[in-house]
Amino acid sequence: MTILDDARAVIADGPVCDACVGRVFADRSFGLTNAERGRSLRVAVALDDDDPFESVDVADCWVCEGYCDTFDEWAERCVESVGDAEFETYQVGTRTPPLIEENEVLLREGAGLPEDAGELFKSEFNREVGKRVGRLSDTEVEFGRPDVQFLLDLAEDEVETVINSAFVYGRYRKLERDIPQTTWPCSDCDGSGRDGRSTCETCGGSGLLYDESVEQLTAPLVEDVMDGVAATFHGAGREDVDALMLGTGRPFVIEVEEPRRRTVDVERLESDINAFADGKVEVEGLRLATYDMVERVKELDASKTYRAEVAFGERVIAEQLADAVAALDGATVEQYTPQRVDHRRANLTRTRIVHSISAELTDDHHATVEVHGEGGLYIKELISGDDGRTEPSLAGVLGVAAEVTALDVLAVEGEDEPFEDEAYFR
Repeated sequence: MTILDDARAVIADGPVCDACVGRVFADRSFGLTNAERGRSLRVAVALDDDDPFESVDVADCWVCEGYCDTFDEWAERCVESVGDAEFETYQVGTRTPPLIEENEVLLREGAGLPEDAGELFKSEFNREVGKRVGRLSDTEVEFGRPDVQFLLDLAEDEVETVINSAFVYGRYRKLERDIPQTTWPCSDCDGSGRDGRSTCETCGGSGLLYDESVEQLTAPLVEDVMDGVAATFHGAGREDVDALMLGTGRPFVIEVEEPRRRTVDVERLESDINAFADGKVEVEGLRLATYDMVERVKELDASKTYRAEVAFGERVIAEQLADAVAALDGATVEQYTPQRVDHRRANLTRTRIVHSISAELTDDHHATVEVHGEGGLYIKELISGDDGRTEPSLAGVLGVAAEVTALDVLAVEGEDEPFEDEAYFR
């Protein structure tokens, strides 16, 4: 059978509007809307049969029940639902009423056509409403992760609108000790600030073990400038609470939920954050990023360089320290979960590499040690041995007790850093 024979069968099962006729043949002709395709087929059939041409009002169509005449209306409702929120990309989805899905099947069965002939009603609705949304808002469709997603629920006559998160990438330096990376709720009162009817003695009623964090000194300003409803801090690993983060800093992404603003002066934002943090934390290299950057930052396989101030339990001489350092340089270290974190980490043995290590005595009981280690290497335990949980260790090789009294992270560097790849930035 020819396309005219098939079109004749579809039209005969009327009243069927042009869009519903054309949709059945969407995979057999190109360059037209379904309505244009359907009208052309209707004209061709009329001419072939030498019959007068008769159009069908969309409102009378038993297949779409008039919905193919509402594309403009739904597009306007989509744009209105966003209000004044900024967005550059969008996606439209449609929840089709069951009756229309059934009508689609019946139309093809009645014409003797395959059930999957042409395209689905929801595909046309997504496309036609989507094109109009783009024109109305001067934005572009995005099938990955757009700024805004619209779900058209035809049966409920509702537009469900989701404003997806916005992301800001940067690096931070932590210049004061005893500041955690993220907010740290008090474990004794579960963050409530209360112990029964009394104020929690551990946190003084604040609900936090630490009054400030890198997150608290940065994320609220990003949330505010983007006019979002919440902000989450994602770091490329984290340093100990009592460690400084120096050098080029640690990569991070701040995620802002439901932002009303996406056009941000990141240089001004960087300056505002640094002023607010007042020398406790500094950020640099702020850039607007994509959703994919969160995963890349969190999964960064980074090696780290540390500087540790070490105190020895007994007198140590330079030659003794040099020999111990030589034994650890390039060593593969096995570390059972440290005692200080075993309440929150799984108990297992981790194998990590000491890429390089150097040390210099400051006096016969103290030294400065620099370590470049594989990501996940516990430096404090590499020095102390953690009662035999880390092998080998500086203390173990020396045969002298050793303890880290101050720790600084000098560099966080990934072997496959994505931070120069423009695909991860906006």
